[in-house]
Amino acid sequence: SGSRPNPLAVGRVIGDVLDPFESTIPLLVTYGNRTVTNGGELKPSQVANQPQVIIGVNDPTALYTLVLVDPDAPSPSYPSFREYLHWMVTDIPATNAASFGMYVITYFHPFHRT
Repeated sequence: SGSRPNPLAVGRVIGDVLDPFESTIPLLVTYGNRTVTNGGELKPSQVANQPQVIIGVNDPTALYTLVLVDPDAPSPSYPSFREYLHWMVTDIPATNAASFGMYVITYFHPFHRT
C-alpha cells in the first residue's frame, strides 16, 4: 500500500504508553531551529533547553495540556525510570505557545542514553 509504519507504534509508545489514537490537532515542536518529527531523533545537546510548542487550533474556548514523558528512561535496555515525566503544562489556550499555560512541572531535559 506504500504507507509507512507509525514510528510511535514501532517504538512501542502506542500500545505501551498510549492507547491507539488518531492525531487531530496540529502541533509544532521546535528545539531552536530543529523541528521535532514523529520518529525523529535528537541528541541530548539539542534538547537541553525547553522547546517551543505551538498548538495549531483556532478555538478561543479550548484549553490543552502538554505532557512530555520518556517511556523508557534512561535507556530502552534499562528503563529504570519508566515513563519519566520531563514537563507538564496545563491550561494552554489554543493557538498559543505552551509558555502561556500553567507550569505543573518545569522542563527537565531528557537523559543521555547509554
